[in-house]
Amino acid sequence: MSETTAGVIFIAAMIAALAASYKPLGDYVYRVATREHHRKVERGIYRIIGARPGTEQNWAGYARSVLAFSVVGIVVLYLFQRVQSALPLNNGFIGVEPGLAWNTAVSFTTNTNWQAYSGEATMGILIQAAGLAVQNFVSAAVGIAVAIVLVRGFAAKATDKLGNFWVDLTRITLWVLLPISFVAAIVLIGGGVVQNLTDFTTATTAAGGDQTLTGGLIASQEAIKNLGTNGGGPFNANAAHPFENPTSWTNFLIIYLLLVIPFSLPRTFGRMVGQNRQGYAIAAVMGIIALVSVSLVVGFENLANGTVPQAVSAAMEGKEVRFGVSDSGLFAAATTLTSTGSVNSFHDSYTSFGGGVLILNMMLGEVAPGGTGAGLYGLLVLAVITVFIAGLMVGRTPEYLGKKIGAREIKLASLYFLVTPALLLAGVAASIAVPENLESMQEAGPHGLSEMLYAFASASNNNGSAFAGFGANTPWFNTALGLCMLFGRFLPIILVLALAGSLAKQKPVPATAGTFPTHKPLFVGMVVGVTLIFVALTFLPVLALGPIAEGLQ
Repeated sequence: MSETTAGVIFIAAMIAALAASYKPLGDYVYRVATREHHRKVERGIYRIIGARPGTEQNWAGYARSVLAFSVVGIVVLYLFQRVQSALPLNNGFIGVEPGLAWNTAVSFTTNTNWQAYSGEATMGILIQAAGLAVQNFVSAAVGIAVAIVLVRGFAAKATDKLGNFWVDLTRITLWVLLPISFVAAIVLIGGGVVQNLTDFTTATTAAGGDQTLTGGLIASQEAIKNLGTNGGGPFNANAAHPFENPTSWTNFLIIYLLLVIPFSLPRTFGRMVGQNRQGYAIAAVMGIIALVSVSLVVGFENLANGTVPQAVSAAMEGKEVRFGVSDSGLFAAATTLTSTGSVNSFHDSYTSFGGGVLILNMMLGEVAPGGTGAGLYGLLVLAVITVFIAGLMVGRTPEYLGKKIGAREIKLASLYFLVTPALLLAGVAASIAVPENLESMQEAGPHGLSEMLYAFASASNNNGSAFAGFGANTPWFNTALGLCMLFGRFLPIILVLALAGSLAKQKPVPATAGTFPTHKPLFVGMVVGVTLIFVALTFLPVLALGPIAEGLQ
């Protein structure tokens, strides 16, 4: 069997697995999010944290809870890293320096998991397990909770009550993320992923020197970080390391974990608004964009643009021989279409156009399927913009799911769309203006610009992956990328919650013969078109100076 045929089978099997999970997992999340009674363990947690589960919050109260929880998470994780040398299970590492500790604390709390350091040489087992892995859970749960609130806004009728953040956070963590990650960790252990609570023994390198590898809890961290569509991990090589990803079928499982919850949430959306066909429409948009992206990345890497790659018929530089081009391309597309950052190949070594598609995936806003929760609420905002444009085209008041899209709603949706481009482009421009920052680029010319562009696209969209040749562990980039991660996460969340509050206060208007149907192929095509056109108009100039210019050289 040729590698191309094997890659097609691998991708087809992934599509089948995700399709099979869409209904059962989406329905399960729906039941978790809408259940009225509180279980005993939940009531115990509410007492410990002082939450009042019977009290519903408006959008502003919900936003304050999200921000308060996240600020506490940043502070605790920052302090945790700074005093690492005084903690047990520190693997002999000193406390993390302030700039890197700030960057890492913001990174994991914002569900980005950008790592400007080598995991095996910086963080001990306790920090990895009790600090970073905890944020792998709760930051992902925050994203799902915000998406659920936006859906409640569409489903609500003339109310300002949108649920309780602490209830949503607790339930999603306990009954969605924990059980699936536990089962996935057991399966990964069966596949050969290491799981222990001690240092790995000293390994001798090919050069004859000694290299101390630290680790522990790898299987559970691998399940957690990928289920929550997070990145990070105990090794700098990430999911290319055989301790984390030893075989082709563990590679399949990891990619599946990246995608399964985001691709299933449209079903939850459909159930909550009482129209499953609306969920199918949103899932179709996700699927079309994802399939095009995967096809382009795998195609460009197999075409192998460049003299040496063409001589060997594939661009294998930076790719694991265990996985090959197609499986690596699928992983790369999946990780940049979601807010993951987990990688099994070296994105900096991708062909110019292949790497350009990875950057474009993040610039799309990671909506196909996007991060856990973030992908759904990002795509619903794009759907709001789409129906507004459709309404202007036919001269009708725009409506989506019975809610009118007026001036307030479209302003909030537009501001949401503008946050990431503003952070990304301003960050790149400011960084290039400082001559010392150019030293962080591994390459000069268009590829160097692509490295910096990738870094800010990853940070502003809370992705976490990188063109790893880029030297980001400097005071400037630790601060700048940290700010992009912080504002790129919480400004959109505030705008989404405000949009949910505005929608919830409306009384639904009945559908008429002139109502634009938002469950048919025309709507699906329009959302795909709006997504691509908006990104093209915004980012085409800088892409032309980076990956496109490199590819045309």
